Amino acid sequence: MAWAYLVLAGFFEVGYASIMKLTHGFTRFWPTVIFFFCIVTSFLLLARAAREIPIGTAYAVWAGIGTAGTALVGILVYKEPATAFRMVCLATLIASIIGLRLATPT
Repeated sequence: MAWAYLVLAGFFEVGYASIMKLTHGFTRFWPTVIFFFCIVTSFLLLARAAREIPIGTAYAVWAGIGTAGTALVGILVYKEPATAFRMVCLATLIASIIGLRLATPT
């Protein structure tokens, strides 16, 4: 169950990082509310996952999911460039996240 919490925490990290642009410096109410909901939820789920998963692994996977997910949102939603090199780097990051999962004792 800890891994499910960790993946969910990563998704909420994608949420707060992706919506940050829409807050316009935290001057827009609803995007700011969503930002804070996502960030608090993300940290609570990360803390819950870290009870059972080594903190180094938990943090690296959480940050990796957030980084890869936010980059994909940037490409798909904010029309950021999807260069071949960028996609190779994202694929490497995702492979590293999977590798950490496989390398972590249960």
